[in-house]
Amino acid sequence: MQEWAQLPVPHEEFVAKTRELQAKHFAKTKPLPGVPELLERLKASNPNIQTALATSSHEHNFRIKTAHLEDLFSIFNTHNRVLGDDPRIPSGRGKPAPDIYLLALRTINDGLKASGHPEIHPEECLVFEDSVPGVEAGRRAGMQIVWCPHPGLLNEYCGREKEVLAGLTGEHKDDLDGESPAESLDAENRPHARVVGLPGEIDDGWGRLLHTLEEFPFEWYGIQTQANL
Repeated sequence: MQEWAQLPVPHEEFVAKTRELQAKHFAKTKPLPGVPELLERLKASNPNIQTALATSSHEHNFRIKTAHLEDLFSIFNTHNRVLGDDPRIPSGRGKPAPDIYLLALRTINDGLKASGHPEIHPEECLVFEDSVPGVEAGRRAGMQIVWCPHPGLLNEYCGREKEVLAGLTGEHKDDLDGESPAESLDAENRPHARVVGLPGEIDDGWGRLLHTLEEFPFEWYGIQTQANL
């Protein structure tokens, strides 16, 4: 960031000022409209619906952002929270690489296997993202995507929305040699499985753009929550 913007300040000063601003503003974060209701309905449907958190935020910033939102994040069990500095994510394999989402899925499947339940596959997962690299990460993980970006970000990608939804706008160059070992099991026997490690295609129906998460259309994805059983 500092190099790209050609900031005329030493790196140490840039980092210090950034952390100062983060400490000031992250503690005031608020959920997007519709998010509390969406999470509450998913939580009420447990154990029918499994949830996990996959965020690029490192632990320090994550704690600042969420300390005042504990009720909101209570849907995510501690062992189902994967943060950006998780040691299980190899160096250089953050978003837009698929690893963080595949690791989040693995945390769910570990619990399901321990309780004797069948595992969940990537194509059965729905990712909620606001960032462009995050959308690409989810698509490369072989998962479906809901993209709900900030209006300013959406304006920057005006006319390229379909590329974003397909995961084709990022800088991640890895291909199938980068197939993550977590989710290649019996994919040939699953008719809806996607190739893990690769992005999607334009208009393939696996990504949707929503301007708000209010009144989220669960029925689009065949999701049955307590409110629509």
